[in-house]
Amino acid sequence: MNHLYLDCQYGISGDMTLSALINLGADLDYVKDHLRELPIDPFTMETNPVNKHGIHATELILQFPEEKHQHPIHPDTHYHDHSHEHHDHRHASSIFRMIDESMLPQRVKTRSTKIFKIIAEAEAKIHGMNPEDVHFHEVGAMDSIVDIIGVCLALESLAIETISAAPVPTGYGKIQIAHGLYPVPAPATAEILAGIPLADFQAEGELTTPTGAAFLKALVDDFGHLPALPIKKISYGAGKKDFDHPNILRAVIFQTKEDLDTTRERINVLECQLDDMEGETLGYVMEKALGMGALDIYYTPVTMKKSRPGTLITLLVKPEHSLMFEDLLLRETSTFGVRRVECERSILSRRMDQVETVYGLVKVKIGFKGKHVYKVTPEFEDAKEMALKNNIPLRKVYSEVNLSAMQLIKEESLL
Repeated sequence: MNHLYLDCQYGISGDMTLSALINLGADLDYVKDHLRELPIDPFTMETNPVNKHGIHATELILQFPEEKHQHPIHPDTHYHDHSHEHHDHRHASSIFRMIDESMLPQRVKTRSTKIFKIIAEAEAKIHGMNPEDVHFHEVGAMDSIVDIIGVCLALESLAIETISAAPVPTGYGKIQIAHGLYPVPAPATAEILAGIPLADFQAEGELTTPTGAAFLKALVDDFGHLPALPIKKISYGAGKKDFDHPNILRAVIFQTKEDLDTTRERINVLECQLDDMEGETLGYVMEKALGMGALDIYYTPVTMKKSRPGTLITLLVKPEHSLMFEDLLLRETSTFGVRRVECERSILSRRMDQVETVYGLVKVKIGFKGKHVYKVTPEFEDAKEMALKNNIPLRKVYSEVNLSAMQLIKEESLL
């Protein structure tokens, strides 16, 4: 498994991302062959080495030979391209249908559809319309269709499983888009970047485009510094513009935790204790924290001042999410303060699978380190449904699942 880190400290766009992934080793022919099976305009795609302030990078050269008018600036900047208006796939709904009916790999379909939906929803909110009715030039011109699906194909070519990224800058100033002269970040970009950490890097011009922002929103699991993992390969994708800084996106492939003998990660532990909250509110806070992505939350009975019975709330979160969960505890509970402790935990790598039993298929979670499997746990809801359906004890389902799971593991030579 490969982990990709997008070091977007100078911004990110569609062509920068695709060129960085190709420079990283993605098969260009694989990307082009799949794209040419789609009902889009004929195109040529090449890469060109460039130097950006002393950094050797790869630039994407994407052209549509049948275009009557060439783009002076990449359409990811939201310039309206009228040369494709004769096509019937100019609305978001048509793009979704094109992807769904294609022969693209399933994960490419899932990722690219998610990206387009994020852009369409942002444009729809800005213009007060239904996301599926968003017009093509607002979702992106033909170049952006190629960029978005091309990036997802490149990720598939590189077998990228997980992605993290650096906080991203937007730039400042004004930009000419289809609807007139707008401030940077463009309205769609700003809408998409809601909830994403921004970098305090100031440069005049559009550093992050709507497509680049949508990549971050749709594909990235974590934002922060370079992960504490061994680097496999580094590459640089170049943008079309020239700034006082290198207009590049650095992409890094890391050896994943699943490949290491020891699996460790940094987490923060948030705690507070209270003696004046009803049980229903505690249940509400737990449900909300888990829904927001907390790693874990649990309550411990404690004895407080004057021998009053109380509850210790313990919340495990990723370091970059600490402030968000501190605010949750301060806002939703009666506490006047939250303690935070940084620590490290050792965890098993895990993957989901399903096994065949005499009662049918059951999902299981497999915990392993390297090639050694430590445990196999059935998914409770599947096991419960099977027990009720067959009128058998739950423990019997667990026993059957464990036997089948161990056989599956042996067949895969994980033990």
